[in-house]
Amino acid sequence: MGSFFSGIMLGLSLIVAIGAQNVWVLSQCMSGANRLVIALVCIFCDALLIIVGVFSANEIKLLMPSLIPWLTYAGVAVLLYIAFGSAMRAIRGNSGLKLQKSKAKNWQVTALAAFAICLLNPHVYLDTVVLLGSLGALQPSPALFAVGACVASIFWFGSLAAFAPKLKVLLSSPTRWRIFDSLMAIILIFIALQLWTMA
Repeated sequence: MGSFFSGIMLGLSLIVAIGAQNVWVLSQCMSGANRLVIALVCIFCDALLIIVGVFSANEIKLLMPSLIPWLTYAGVAVLLYIAFGSAMRAIRGNSGLKLQKSKAKNWQVTALAAFAICLLNPHVYLDTVVLLGSLGALQPSPALFAVGACVASIFWFGSLAAFAPKLKVLLSSPTRWRIFDSLMAIILIFIALQLWTMA
């Protein structure tokens, strides 16, 4: 079960780190644009990429053992980069969530936009395929790690869809957003240090 919980914790730490995808998801969900469709598309894309990443990395590990440590180093670099972005937003204090009124759209249009945001975002490949994949391959049970990471995605995007109205009030404050970004930076730096010791 250790691999399962590792998947949940690492999956959450990466998914919760606010980037282009999550800012779009937050803004759309808070403005009421087909929240369930957005959540389902994001969960599907995450789960697909996590599974592909974990099991592809496992095959690479069997064929080229020397590649896995370098993928782990790349993962550490990605974590530190995301942490740096969060820390800079917290220091500048100018990252309060800016919401736009969402025009009524049918669910197909919303789903296509969500697929585009998920799959055209280069960070999603670094996070899921490279980082989670290489770390999942190192686990005693890669399958349980992948399931845990998928559960983290279900929890996060499901929570965004369910609690969007309350989040709209909570995260519209620049001060609260600074606190959120500060916590994300600290968590990501801590995880990066842990990964460095594993490599």
